[in-house]
Amino acid sequence: MLGIELTPEHPVSRIADLGVLAEDAGFDTVFVTSHYFNRDPFVSLDRVARRAESVRVGPAAANPYEVHPVTLASRMASLQEASGGRAVYGIGPGDPSTLEALDLAEERGLRSVLEAFEVARELWAGETVTHDGTFSARDAGLKYDVEGSIPVYVAGEGPSMCRMAGKRADGLLFNGSHPDDLAWARDRVEEGLAERSGDGSEGDDAREGDDGFDLAAYAAISVAEDAGEAKEAARPPVAFITAGIAPPVLERHGIDRKAAEKVGERLSAGDFSEAFEAVTPAMVEAFSMAGTPGTVAERAEAVLEHADSLVLGTPLGPDPESAIDLLGGATRDLVADPRDHHPGDPPGTGSE
Repeated sequence: MLGIELTPEHPVSRIADLGVLAEDAGFDTVFVTSHYFNRDPFVSLDRVARRAESVRVGPAAANPYEVHPVTLASRMASLQEASGGRAVYGIGPGDPSTLEALDLAEERGLRSVLEAFEVARELWAGETVTHDGTFSARDAGLKYDVEGSIPVYVAGEGPSMCRMAGKRADGLLFNGSHPDDLAWARDRVEEGLAERSGDGSEGDDAREGDDGFDLAAYAAISVAEDAGEAKEAARPPVAFITAGIAPPVLERHGIDRKAAEKVGERLSAGDFSEAFEAVTPAMVEAFSMAGTPGTVAERAEAVLEHADSLVLGTPLGPDPESAIDLLGGATRDLVADPRDHHPGDPPGTGSE
């Protein structure tokens, strides 16, 4: 997969335009971010699916707290129908700094994500579901058929989430931009894959098998011909990444924990400009690929020594339209056959 992330901070018409540009630039998957303070991701994804002819489309990542998981499953099924079978379910625990504003930060957890997508799979298969766990449902079912398979990508970076994705999902959207982090993620995924069973018991959902799992580096990207402008534009997404990163990752990159906590405190308080100013060059280096097209390509190539796929995320660059074109040229040859078979495609088919 060679994917791209679009953030609906722009009108949905512009998101659709950017989706078409991404398809023309060689990207095969378009993800749209899911945050309450931006435009609705499913409306945006529908617009992209209408305009672009072949790209897969999905949220990155929906969370099971703001919207009931059964409703999310139906929204994904509707997107599958509207896109002609091109939907991808990106689901994760959500961003703690944004969920804090909804008084939902304490609800985050692995179990809720796992239950949400497993129940979704049952609903897509036409089953009626009664569930009592991190959420409740009684005799819930979809009143329409879901054609094709919707691949599930877990979005996360904690060790347990990575292992769970390897064991139970089709792919992992790992929020990482540095090869050291992707090497660590690969080890965790392999631990999860080793726990998959092949005899129809828990963990085996008759999917492609271990070799079909897709570890995608979901990287914060900022590219421009001027490296300084690119790095400056990377500050906002790096701030959100830094605020939610685990202490061992900070230690791995030599980033002071108090400096990271300051960024998180400013974000939680809504002081975004102060949070962005608190981002250090070390944070930008660790948690983004920022610079000229050549610099970004070199980092992407290093990351792909450990990852299977690449998703280029916010902010893309100071100018999104120009950045999409630059990124397509810099990265499309790095991912082998990006339009070949994806997890979730029917056997013997692909996107070409």
